[in-house]
Amino acid sequence: MSGRCYKCFRHVESCFCKYIKPVDSGIKFVFLMHPKEAKHQRTGTGRLSHLTLPDSEILVGLDFTKNERLLALLADPRYFPVMLYPGEEAWTAKKEKFAQTVGNRTLLVLVVDATWFCSRKIIEHSPNLLTLPRLSFYGEYRSVFTFKREPRPEYISTIESCYYLIKELQPIGLAKNTNPEPLMDIFKRMIRFQLEAENARIEGRLPSTHAYDWKYSQKKPIPE
Repeated sequence: MSGRCYKCFRHVESCFCKYIKPVDSGIKFVFLMHPKEAKHQRTGTGRLSHLTLPDSEILVGLDFTKNERLLALLADPRYFPVMLYPGEEAWTAKKEKFAQTVGNRTLLVLVVDATWFCSRKIIEHSPNLLTLPRLSFYGEYRSVFTFKREPRPEYISTIESCYYLIKELQPIGLAKNTNPEPLMDIFKRMIRFQLEAENARIEGRLPSTHAYDWKYSQKKPIPE
């Protein structure tokens, strides 16, 4: 880990920490991170979300049925636990009596942070997660993650999920009326960094890697 920031895990010369501004949302976010995501994607959007959202936690694993920390959080009467996961019975901010059901408790939002393939593996190994009330969006969103291709257009990144969830829950009082834009700001900075590096590879200023050769052969516009 020599030469790396121990918070964002980037090389010190490209550390993101100085750009991160905390977003005190009033929601307790817990990111359930697949071991592959933790090992190979240390600068992914789950970790950036965690660094931006005070009191959030990252739990790494595949089978969360006996995870002591998760079980303790689920048993804590201060929280109303939900799984951020779509479904016909999922709560949304527009569903009647959702805010009343939560009451004075703090929302404890579990977010699976992994590729879509690895997310399914976590769900398969952790059936207890789908016994929890589900929470989803009422809005339809599209990712600005132009560098990465999702399996379906409505799939969005972990950090975008947190951002849109906060915005939807603010009008009904389940999230603090704080500005969530720092989440998107640091996300867009990450995208710009990746696109700049890839354009440098295309121009020959940085060595190419096999992961990019066939997918990205044309320079990409850098977002504002």
